[in-house]
Order: sequence, then C-alpha cells, then structure tokens
Amino acid sequence: MSATDGAPAARTVLQQCLRAQLQVSPAGDQTEAQFVQIDRGMVIYICFFKGASEQILQKMVSTLLNVRLCESSSGKLVSVSELPGSVLIVPQATLGGKVKGRSMQYHNNISKEDGLRLYTTFVSLCEKELTAASAGSGAEVTVKHGTYGNRQVLQLDTNGPYTHLMEF
Repeated sequence: MSATDGAPAARTVLQQCLRAQLQVSPAGDQTEAQFVQIDRGMVIYICFFKGASEQILQKMVSTLLNVRLCESSSGKLVSVSELPGSVLIVPQATLGGKVKGRSMQYHNNISKEDGLRLYTTFVSLCEKELTAASAGSGAEVTVKHGTYGNRQVLQLDTNGPYTHLMEF
C-alpha cells in the first residue's frame, strides 16, 4: 500500500471550507483567467511520492470522502459525502518537500508523468464516489480540481481553520 521502506505513498491535507476558488489557468494575451469554485465542503491537497501506485487510490478516496471531519449545520461532525458537500482537489507537490540546510528538496516526489496519471485517476474516483453518495439524497455535490504541474492561485474561506494531514 505504501511506497518503499514503509514510507508513505501519498500525503494529503484536508481543509474544511465554506467556499474555495482555484485559478486553473492564468490570463493570457487574448484569454481571461479560468477558475473552478466550490461552496461548502472540503479542499484536498494531494502529493504522491516515488513508489505510489493505483493500488492505494481507492483506499485514499474512501478514507478522505468518508472520514467525519466536516461540521454540519447542527455542529455534528459528518463526512463530506454526508454533508453533502463539494470537493476541490488541488495537486500540491510542495507537500513532499524536505528541508536540507536552508532550502527545500523534493527528491521523494513521484515523476511528473506518473503523478499526473495517479492524480487523474484519483479525481475520477472521487467524482464517482461522491456522485453515488449524493444520488439518494438529491443534493448537488461537485468535484472540482486543479491542473497538475501548474502554479495555481487559491482563495479560501474556511470555518476553522479545520485542517488535517493524512498519509497513505
């Protein structure tokens, strides 16, 4: 399930939000900036390490979408799929950084090609699971995501900050 030598295969940070907006494409000479946005739900920052494979993805999705970390309107802790809430997935390679001297190194991060493949599959699995969870309730649930390998601008309104680090 994990990468080599018992090291984690992936690191995630979850943050409860009231609203989040992510710029996924900057403005160009002839184009406006492109954004994705969610309302109440959760932002998932994700980084894959060397040795990560598709085998870990379903466990990650199930854990992240079903752990009770979101505050309902009554104050009870529920999962984002129970809220119902939306999810914004942000690729975050900097979660794999380690300090060496006065600089950061990212030698344990997965290759860009493999990371993109795992990230794309992770997003698809999240979409399937939240769609299935919301089918019975009729609540509108969305999964939005950033673009892998690009710098992005995030605006976040949080009701916490209610932030959790999880490794897989």
